[in-house]
Amino acid sequence: MKRVFKIIGWLLLLLVVVITLFIIVYWVPDRSVDELKARWAQSPSQFVEISGMQVHLRDEGPRDDPSPILLLHGTSASLHTWDGWVDALKNDRRVIRFDMPGFGLTGPSPDNNYTIENYTRIVIAVLDHLQVDNSVIAGNSLGGNVALTTALLYPERVNQLILIDSSGYLFKPKSIPIGFKIAGTPVLNKLMEKVLPRFVVESSIENVYGDPLLANAEVIDRYFELTTRSGNRQALAERISQMQPGQYANRFSEIKQPTLIMWGNLDRLIPPELSDRFHKDIIGSQLVRFKDLGHVPQEEDPFKTVNALKEFLALNRVEN
Repeated sequence: MKRVFKIIGWLLLLLVVVITLFIIVYWVPDRSVDELKARWAQSPSQFVEISGMQVHLRDEGPRDDPSPILLLHGTSASLHTWDGWVDALKNDRRVIRFDMPGFGLTGPSPDNNYTIENYTRIVIAVLDHLQVDNSVIAGNSLGGNVALTTALLYPERVNQLILIDSSGYLFKPKSIPIGFKIAGTPVLNKLMEKVLPRFVVESSIENVYGDPLLANAEVIDRYFELTTRSGNRQALAERISQMQPGQYANRFSEIKQPTLIMWGNLDRLIPPELSDRFHKDIIGSQLVRFKDLGHVPQEEDPFKTVNALKEFLALNRVEN
């Protein structure tokens, strides 16, 4: 019996040593905005005071556009997810994008509020700051849910709606990125605030891409470094705990704006079947599916997806 206890003791000691080494090796402290700006806030980035935050924002294209396009990213992403779209649009359209509270260089909400209603208030505050009365709003994943809710709560500010692999309904994922699992797990999410193996971020990105090989080193760098922006890891856990899935699902039929729904058939996070539900609930909406793309199709194939957007906008012009 003494020998058994001795073996257990050595195993426990070994476990402690392994955990300690893991923490030492993967210890990643928060980074300040100033540390991250040089790489991720190059021109035309600007920081504007919105609701007590310095919101990281880019506003490009002709200022006489009667209906600017506002782009909203998803969970753990940033305004950079739209780079390909902006390059294709900015010569003809005014394109606005920003890092939403809790993500990118904007960082955490000062009042720790990550409800869907607060996200919509921030959207309206950004548009007010830029003196934009109404716009086309496009959103991916969480950004899609924010766009949807903005169209419901502030319909006079939204001319057209673009939903890309959008959340909004209750759903059961086929596969959850490991980073999301950790952020939603008590104790582990506290550990993640200081310990963040790069392979966790890499695996999470590959999980949401239709073709994992498209998750190149620069993409992984971006997600990894911006996740370590001071306060973002804590904010992610808070957002997951505060958001109520399906909160406005019974009101989606109220949406009257022309709506385009885009979806990657290889999306394992939000099932492609939900695109059909959006299409049914939003009367007159248009649905486009991409057979070889995943949860972030605008990032995986900007050319194909932005062309679908252009075709939709051409059929739903906003007159001066």
